[in-house]
Amino acid sequence: MTDYAADYADWQARRLAALKAPDGWLNIIARDWLSEGTARVGSAADNDIVLPAGPEHIGSLTQDSAGGVTYTPADGGAAQVLELSKTKPPRFTAGSLLLEVTTLNGQNALRVRDTASKAADELPPLQYFPLDPSWRLVAEWIKLDEPKGLTIDTSKSIKTEVEATHKAVFTKDGITHELLATHGTPQSPQFVIRDLTAREETYGACRFVFGEEVTDSSIVLDFNKAINPPCAFTDFAVCPLPPAENVLPIRIEAGEKRLANGH
Repeated sequence: MTDYAADYADWQARRLAALKAPDGWLNIIARDWLSEGTARVGSAADNDIVLPAGPEHIGSLTQDSAGGVTYTPADGGAAQVLELSKTKPPRFTAGSLLLEVTTLNGQNALRVRDTASKAADELPPLQYFPLDPSWRLVAEWIKLDEPKGLTIDTSKSIKTEVEATHKAVFTKDGITHELLATHGTPQSPQFVIRDLTAREETYGACRFVFGEEVTDSSIVLDFNKAINPPCAFTDFAVCPLPPAENVLPIRIEAGEKRLANGH
């Protein structure tokens, strides 16, 4: 179990580093929906999308009637047709800014990070429940008879449609529970959960747990690695909320707690 504790400490360090990275969630300074037509972007007041930091004139984003987006730099550089993706948004830089175009429900938005931001330095220490190996569970990984379509609400009240193909079934303290994987990848299914600790100790909207060691019939759920969603750290994130199936009537005293600032 010493190895498990050491591995867990390494995981916590990687978790914090990812949050504080240039493309992490702490330094986002803007998120603006795009519509058909051309929008000029920069910190000067004469732009259509006025940013709180960065170059006065970055360039323009043009969205066509089919939802395609082209970026034209203000410095006269060649225009770029952006390859839009739900999982890996296209990125470009301007000064200290890292800009990307995200897509949700077929709608595009410009999301902007400031890599010179001091937000990472101002993050209060992440708080965790004490490590409890009993919350690292090997669950049954059961393929549904047919994919289940779900309408998932989000932190911004933007409903999204997802499709669940598997459920994890685990037993804790003699009681069996089921969770639907609504996001993630086949190798790392994502479970959006809420439990009774959300009333006071953990983030009220949800936490995320990612499945590990996935086989055809089993999956490891390590609730010690339950994490706060991006919307706990920034108002510029759009996070899925748990489906009804993933709201558990138990206390999962494991993983990340609510941030010290109340988030």
